[in-house]
Amino acid sequence: QVQLVESGGGLVQAGDSLNLSCAASGGTLNRYAMGWFRQAPGKEREPVATISRYGGSTYYADSVKGRFTISRDNAKNTVHLQMNSLKREDTAVYYCAADYLGDGATVVGYDYWGQGTQVTVSS
Repeated sequence: QVQLVESGGGLVQAGDSLNLSCAASGGTLNRYAMGWFRQAPGKEREPVATISRYGGSTYYADSVKGRFTISRDNAKNTVHLQMNSLKREDTAVYYCAADYLGDGATVVGYDYWGQGTQVTVSS
């Protein structure tokens, strides 16, 4: 079983950037497709970006495509989400998640979750 801890959230202004980090322990990272999800107040949790086990395939929600980049370093057991040109609509709690033996082509099968990190974007 893998444990996930997110960090890097904070309060920023629209147009600013943030880089979220996810530190994994207790598992071999290349056995997991990884993803970032977010949940805004009053809304359902939604997928933001996913990446396959060796980084060869990625998925982005239309709302963040061109602004966010997901990456992974299996040797360091870390996953990142670089967020540029942040908008007020990006305000949410962001969660790192892992899909055992997933291929990164879908947003289902994510069974392991971090505690979340708050991102707040002011206008």
